[in-house]
Amino acid sequence: MKRYAGKGPTTADGSRPAGTRPGSTGIAVALLSSAVFGLSGSFAKSLLETGWTSTSAVAVRMGGAALVLLIPALFVLHGRWHQVRENWKTIMAFGFIGVAGCQFFYFNAVERLSVGVALLLEFLAPVLMVLWIWAATRRRPGLKTIGGALAAIAGLVLVLNIGGEMKIDPVGVLWGLAAAVCLAIYFFITAKANDSLPPLVLATGGMLVGAVTMVTLGAVGILPTGFNTGDVVLAGRITPWWVPLAGLVLFSTVLAYVTGIVAARTLGSRVASFVSLTEVLFAVLWAWLFLSELPGTVQLAGGALIVLGVVLVRSDKTAGLPGEAAEEPAPYA
Repeated sequence: MKRYAGKGPTTADGSRPAGTRPGSTGIAVALLSSAVFGLSGSFAKSLLETGWTSTSAVAVRMGGAALVLLIPALFVLHGRWHQVRENWKTIMAFGFIGVAGCQFFYFNAVERLSVGVALLLEFLAPVLMVLWIWAATRRRPGLKTIGGALAAIAGLVLVLNIGGEMKIDPVGVLWGLAAAVCLAIYFFITAKANDSLPPLVLATGGMLVGAVTMVTLGAVGILPTGFNTGDVVLAGRITPWWVPLAGLVLFSTVLAYVTGIVAARTLGSRVASFVSLTEVLFAVLWAWLFLSELPGTVQLAGGALIVLGVVLVRSDKTAGLPGEAAEEPAPYA
């Protein structure tokens, strides 16, 4: 799951001019972005269950999306290659962590857990960021942040359903938490980025770096690779393998990123990041429709607590999360 939020229209003092409040159109586009982002887990799991590895799925997803976005990105860049040279570290970090690392860990979690549980674990990233800032700066967090962290931790206990009849794969949990750590690191990195690189160029460059990384690690034998051209089961029907793969590339990556950028530029990063929480709900819904997966009642209650915790953390302006004051990129998922 990862996405962008650019700057919305502001006046010289940083406030929004009259008539530029987030409207229904911006909210609708943001919801569309969350909905198609949420599809990635269902598409990926249908491939993983037939013999695809996470390495191959991430490589094809990001490589295919980069090829689709390459021409629009070159048009937006318009020959200003100095912008790429000046921001190559940001592009590389985004590709390694925000694309390759986060997606690889998430897909591995999805392989062992339900899509909803895997995504809920990844969405603990804002809480991890707050805990890290608290430990590093020893700055006391606000009441909302403390309450949000406690709610998220309680929700995590319920999601893992410790002691319940439904057993959770501990290795899958570790993959999900690794995705959360990776997402948190991504937040810290992108918070330091400036406005000299268009978001579409950053997305395309990062996807290229991510695809090359996964292909290289697979080629040298560090990560396992494999794919299967046999039919898959999706939404209870036998479907050619290329259907979920095309959906993963075109809908859950290309359309998701483009609508995410449009929504963020309309709403601003804080509002867009709140709307992005609906990705968890959409992911659970898609997993139910396409894979017949539905978390238990206890896990759903835990998921609600995690979402509530993240909402509280993100709404606390004293939390000092990277990039919030400057309206920098919001989550990639």
